[in-house]
Amino acid sequence: MLKNLVQFLRGAAGDKEPTLQEQELMKQVDMNKIPVHIAIIMDGNGRWATKRGLPRGVGHRAGVESLREAVNTYSRLGVNYLTVYAFSTENWKRPQEEVNILMDLLVEYLHKEIDELHRKNVFVNALGRLEDLPVKAQEALNMARRITAGNNGLTLNICLNYGGRTEITEAFRAISVKLLEGQIKINDINENLISEHLYTSSIPDPDLLIRPAGELRVSNFLLWQLAYTEFWLTTMMWPDFRRQHLLKAVIDWQRRNRRFGGI
Repeated sequence: MLKNLVQFLRGAAGDKEPTLQEQELMKQVDMNKIPVHIAIIMDGNGRWATKRGLPRGVGHRAGVESLREAVNTYSRLGVNYLTVYAFSTENWKRPQEEVNILMDLLVEYLHKEIDELHRKNVFVNALGRLEDLPVKAQEALNMARRITAGNNGLTLNICLNYGGRTEITEAFRAISVKLLEGQIKINDINENLISEHLYTSSIPDPDLLIRPAGELRVSNFLLWQLAYTEFWLTTMMWPDFRRQHLLKAVIDWQRRNRRFGGI
């Protein structure tokens, strides 16, 4: 049992030797009760860098390492979907230099990691108003989707130029067009129909939301989908996240009693 545990942890961290703490945490994970869908607001990168007297771009690069750790750990745990908030519709308000750094990091990450993601059977997907992204970012996303299209392991949903209100607005526009054209009737509009017109139409709602950086808000992320999602909040900045924190979030989720409005 311990040998299998160590092998699992090595595989989830690029063959790094697992710490004693990580081994103890892994023993607490119920492999028969793994979240189907985990969402993460990858927040705190800029503040992490500023506190260290570093440029904000250094923090965003450090955040990429945490994303790599999350993909490795959760793909090996058997999580089906990992949805990460990478760039919101409001993030365009940031200085152009920082926006450029974020887009360049996206392209660099996809080109650098695509072979490893493909080897691990990860399907790379993107959610948001992707047509507004720089061409090089769109091309990198298309490349990643094309290469990993046949994979059926973890689906990595990268939310880019994403806003929950925009997503819901676009869904209602699409439904309104169908209503006006007579494709549907007013009584056909229900929760299922709305869900079918969201970016996440083929994806189950998140079981767990990991929210770093000490903030107590969802920041316009998955507003419809988070209705009954369990939140795991921490003051830790995203660049400090490592395997033990990702495991702790799952263990805490497994100990909760999800009632979905019932008793």
